[in-house]
Amino acid sequence: MIVIHSYAWAVVLTVITMLCWGSWANTQKLASQKWAFQLFYWDYSIGVLLLSLLLAFTMGSIGAEGRGFIADISQANISALGSALLGGAVFNIANILLVAAIAIAGMAVAFPIGIGLALVVGVVVNYIATPLGNPLILFIGVALVATAIVIDALAYRKLPSSTGKSTTKGILISLLAGLLMGFFYRFVAASMVSDFANPEIGKLTPYTASVVFALGLLVSNFLWNTIFMYKPLAGEKVTYTDYFKKGTPKLHLIGILGGVIWSLGMTFNIIASEQAGFAISYGLGQGATLVAAFWGVFIWKEFKGAKGVNGLLTAMFTLFFVGLALIILSRLY
Repeated sequence: MIVIHSYAWAVVLTVITMLCWGSWANTQKLASQKWAFQLFYWDYSIGVLLLSLLLAFTMGSIGAEGRGFIADISQANISALGSALLGGAVFNIANILLVAAIAIAGMAVAFPIGIGLALVVGVVVNYIATPLGNPLILFIGVALVATAIVIDALAYRKLPSSTGKSTTKGILISLLAGLLMGFFYRFVAASMVSDFANPEIGKLTPYTASVVFALGLLVSNFLWNTIFMYKPLAGEKVTYTDYFKKGTPKLHLIGILGGVIWSLGMTFNIIASEQAGFAISYGLGQGATLVAAFWGVFIWKEFKGAKGVNGLLTAMFTLFFVGLALIILSRLY
């Protein structure tokens, strides 16, 4: 399988992760004009699995190092498989909540608050499990990101339409999504081998872990997404009949594309984790917050009409950028 051997390449892969994780939600924004997010999410889940399988049978099955996908999944023990599946299920409920928050509050709010909190929680949890990097520099970077989250919430409150229950609801759902999302990566990390080139028996290579994670996401969707279809946090109730009757080929493809984009970022991120460490790899990947905020502010114009937010938004982007730079540097000092 394809394995990287330098921190520089790990940073490149996490930057790709950042772009993927920060951009996939644009497909949900496109589809939401005609398609409930719960229905979009079925196609998204399928896309996540399809891309993970594609990478497993290509990058994960060629080269002289590591263990090919079929051989790897055949020797995996129940504990490793269960941990990766659980990671998919935990991520799934967190991501559904995030998509609901996007529908309510927009990308410029849901991502900085939800994914920003996930970054803070995820870095702490993964660093405790596998301490790698300078903790002082790492956690100063995390603190700056946390400050950016607070500033974004303050900017959101200045939106003319963001008053009363809608403001509170959007922020609370984003916070809950972020808290849950901060833990999913640890389950995936626990399922993986420590040496990708010479993997130990029983655990999973990153390519296999990505596939098993995607299976956990898709299977748990029958529980989590069914609940949100019939008891929605935003919009009207939808049914399985709606998925088959109202969905057009274009809408289905948009959802699958969203899953493909996110899944590419996920697989690249865990490939990078051997050289970067799980805390840094996850933290940099969740720099997606910055990318998503850019989409929300400059492309979707989600703060249009809000007064007195330019300074807050500038401060938010600056703090995110400096915080992410410190997270990268923490591995070098």
